[in-house]
Amino acid sequence: MSTVILSDARFGAHTWYGHPECADRLDAIMEAVTTSRLLSDLCSVAPYPAPDAALMAVHTPELLWRVRQLSSYGGGQIDGDTYVTIDSWDAAQYAAGAAMGAVDAVLSRGHHNAFALVRPPGHHATPGRAMGFCLINNIAVAARHAISHYGLERVAIVDFDVHHGNGTQDIFYDDPQVLFISTHAAPFYPGTGPMAQVGTAGPAAGKTLNIPLPFGVGDIGYAHVFEDLVAPALRRFKPELLLVSAGYDSHWKDPLGPMVLSTSGYARLTADLLALADELCDGRIALVLEGGYSLEVLGACTVAALRLLLGRDPGPDMLGGARSVEPDLSHLIATIRERHPLFGT
Repeated sequence: MSTVILSDARFGAHTWYGHPECADRLDAIMEAVTTSRLLSDLCSVAPYPAPDAALMAVHTPELLWRVRQLSSYGGGQIDGDTYVTIDSWDAAQYAAGAAMGAVDAVLSRGHHNAFALVRPPGHHATPGRAMGFCLINNIAVAARHAISHYGLERVAIVDFDVHHGNGTQDIFYDDPQVLFISTHAAPFYPGTGPMAQVGTAGPAAGKTLNIPLPFGVGDIGYAHVFEDLVAPALRRFKPELLLVSAGYDSHWKDPLGPMVLSTSGYARLTADLLALADELCDGRIALVLEGGYSLEVLGACTVAALRLLLGRDPGPDMLGGARSVEPDLSHLIATIRERHPLFGT
């Protein structure tokens, strides 16, 4: 297998003292990747800054102007969760560009897959609002790039971050070319993503699949959700490219999330998505980093994912699993299968 990783030192410059979304996150990932001795087997590609046209394909000029201006003035708070520093505009441009570069690597450079190791994360950024630690919606920029530059007709985004990808949903809610699937804790920040939201009536109906999960779901529940909902939805949609919002804050050791996935559980989700990419779109898959606030977990889950992308086993789970009883998801799964347009006859 041929796997590209994209990251940049600029991402570390975007950091706010005491904030959980900080430079230490990528430092921990790169240290774990280095310790794992995978670097020599990976193809490191330097990202480019996303051009304004690519950013305006998913965001309003007012949002872009606000982030750029606040950064040029030395930074400040957009809201209680989301900050901007003097270096944030550059970091955000390159993070979006890294996501675009992951698409380039998979679609035009002959690589099987890619992982954009970026920050700030992106999936909460709506067309007109930066929020939830996110300034630019990196994976949305990448999906639009795949459609506009490469002429793809169907792109799927699977978001397994613990939080609903409200920004990604808003951007593509009326777009029949993008299937957006989100597994997320509910009720939890940002309070969006009910199963009843399935896309705008017409061609986009059924192109949003929300799977709101009760707190405490772990390896067993996520495996059932992927087998019974995510995989059938992707098979029905038949994407030409699979993008993954890879948030690792559903892990049981994450300090902010209420879920109990293990590193092995995350590895199974990644392996399932790789198999689906092989089945549906010639293996074309790219991951884009989202959340995850345990440094230990970020390193372990990223290394496991990269090993799988390279065609290897994920390696041992040194963090173990949570000792808890998971909620029964059978009614939730049955309800979504009964009501969602993708599962109709």
